[in-house]
Amino acid sequence: MNVQPDLDFIKYLKTAGGDTMKRCYQCATCSVVCPLSTDTKPFPRKEMIWSQWGLKDKLVADPDVFLCHQCGDCTAYCPRGAKPGDVLGAIRSYAYTFYGWPTGLAKLASSAKGLPMLIAIPAVIIFVFWLISGGMTIPAADDFAKYGYQHFFGHWDFHWLTKNVAFIDIFMLGAFGLAVVSCYKGVTTMWKKMAENEGVNTNFKPSLVQMVQQFIWPSIIEIVLHTRFKECKTNIDRVTGHLPLMLAFIGLLIVTAWSAFANDVLGLWIPSLHGPMSVWNPVKILANVSAVAMIVGVGILWLNRAKAEAASGVTPTFYDWFLIWEIMAVGVSGLLAEVLRWAGLAAPGYIIYYIHLVAVMMLFMYMPYTKFAHLVYRTTAYSFEKYRESSFAKNPLDQ
Repeated sequence: MNVQPDLDFIKYLKTAGGDTMKRCYQCATCSVVCPLSTDTKPFPRKEMIWSQWGLKDKLVADPDVFLCHQCGDCTAYCPRGAKPGDVLGAIRSYAYTFYGWPTGLAKLASSAKGLPMLIAIPAVIIFVFWLISGGMTIPAADDFAKYGYQHFFGHWDFHWLTKNVAFIDIFMLGAFGLAVVSCYKGVTTMWKKMAENEGVNTNFKPSLVQMVQQFIWPSIIEIVLHTRFKECKTNIDRVTGHLPLMLAFIGLLIVTAWSAFANDVLGLWIPSLHGPMSVWNPVKILANVSAVAMIVGVGILWLNRAKAEAASGVTPTFYDWFLIWEIMAVGVSGLLAEVLRWAGLAAPGYIIYYIHLVAVMMLFMYMPYTKFAHLVYRTTAYSFEKYRESSFAKNPLDQ
């Protein structure tokens, strides 16, 4: 077999946490301990040799790479210290950049060198909107107590949409739209490459309803229940951090959806909904509980990551730490802004709220290019895993 290694790919893996991959001598210990491995698919043994050979195209189209939860079992038992889990993490970080669109933004989010610009882009956008909105004034104590941050971008008398919501919608929906388009382009390209790599039959395609019912929805349920996550042994503590973090995002999604509906729709007939929620409002309680769960969950992941780096020599990477910092910034700034509103401190409250908006916009805008992208790529890999074993993908003559 004629192997054409991608040397740039190998260099990237070495700088992104896969610097130990050359130690692997194919003993297959990792495949023995990994619950994902089968007799016909010795995971992650085959991925380790592909990495050493620089077979980029095979690895970015390998669904097994995205099924890995980096539980650490393979790394713990590796007799050579090759750290297969770290190598697979490096492959995933490369894949998110590889599939990311637009390419320039994806590359910017791939290393710490781009961090100043990653912060500056949303910071400048929101600052400009704040400046042109006419709302860049610190409110009086009475107004701050009554409206909170509802007049952050000013106020107008247009009945159908508040000025604050209108300005926030422009840049937040813009960032969210960019993420959706990027994810769609990425997962469709990834699905096509996985099908080619696996050699599955593409003559019979499921309908959209069949795709959702048979492949996507069961995958989502499995992910939400953390079924495979709980099979990990070495880093089983990651479940205690990952689960509340996931539930926190679900809670905050519900809160955001309700807040948008209450402000943009119900608020047309019930003007009082445009003001700050009572602390005893069930939606507000869900928001606060979710924010605390977010901070606790990411805090546990933070400690676990730091512990792994100290005890096991796991290589610290921007890919791993950026999402932890980003989620912590969203949670802490959100809670702090609320505390400052309760305290009636408008000036520091407005500053922290601005920081909170920047952090949230960063979370949306850079989701397809960071570790947060596993939300869509892992779901796609789960769905493809089920699809490749179905009658749609298998050649009828081989069954």
